[in-house]
Amino acid sequence: MKILVVGGAGYIGSHVAKQLRDHGRQVVIFDNLSSSKRENVLVGEDFIFGDVRNFEEISQAMKGADAVIYLAALKAAGESMIQPEGYAINNISGAINLLNAMCLNNVKKIIFSSTAAVYGEPKYLPVDEKHPLEPLNFYGFTKLEIERILKWYGQLKGIKFAALRYFNAVGYDATGEVRSLENNPQNLLPIVMEVLTGQRKELTVFGHDYDTPDGTCVRDYIHVEDLADAHLKALDHLENSFTVNLGTKFGLSVLEIIEAVKRISGKDFPVKMGQRRPGDPPCLLADSSLAFELLGWQAKHSSLENIVKTTLKAYGFEN
Repeated sequence: MKILVVGGAGYIGSHVAKQLRDHGRQVVIFDNLSSSKRENVLVGEDFIFGDVRNFEEISQAMKGADAVIYLAALKAAGESMIQPEGYAINNISGAINLLNAMCLNNVKKIIFSSTAAVYGEPKYLPVDEKHPLEPLNFYGFTKLEIERILKWYGQLKGIKFAALRYFNAVGYDATGEVRSLENNPQNLLPIVMEVLTGQRKELTVFGHDYDTPDGTCVRDYIHVEDLADAHLKALDHLENSFTVNLGTKFGLSVLEIIEAVKRISGKDFPVKMGQRRPGDPPCLLADSSLAFELLGWQAKHSSLENIVKTTLKAYGFEN
């Protein structure tokens, strides 16, 4: 089975590609390396350099594929509120290019990397798939719009899709095979690592006056190996289209993550309290029971200890 992994040299994509390879799938990675690295393409995986915004490139790469996993997107919520133009072109136009290339090449299955940002401010917790869809940032809007486009292509072109709504992806491959790090990371844990390694002077916590136990945002952190496992299971259950959350149902605050890194690494680092960012809800937790029901999936690698230890190892800290 030949799987085209679009964005497969990125952080999540490289872990997904490894999981597919390890389970006997033929993996072809398509990536423009704008926020990823060629080193993330592992032994046994093919690589095509290209950009999803270029229809000819993605259409050529699509030939002979049995299914597509689509992970290529700009993903920084705060940046999307300042530079919506790039997010519209890369995320929405790129998705349309990809779907049209699928139609041209008669590829009927796609796993789509969606996000918890489609929900916006939680009306209740944990959030299930029936929750209202009211994104607070433009990034979340682009992902929701792609989900809606997928439904139309499903109805009109017979494409089967799985929309996987990730909560906060963290951690690294425990075997150490996937080690190449993100370019210009936007998420908490890799930024903490860059402070630890001296690439950044200090860590800024965006908001410490939220209505949460310690005043900082609480998120549902899901290990990237659990996410990779969900993609494999989704691919094996794609007789009909579906949308599921991927999370743990348990929350960790920004300060809890920081303290865990300090404790496990044995290293201190400077932390500065800053202002809230627009579009950040105080707390976001997943109800992933539908993923268990449909796919038999549940998080197995997402303990705080494993998240921090595998990340420290990827950044060269032995623990």
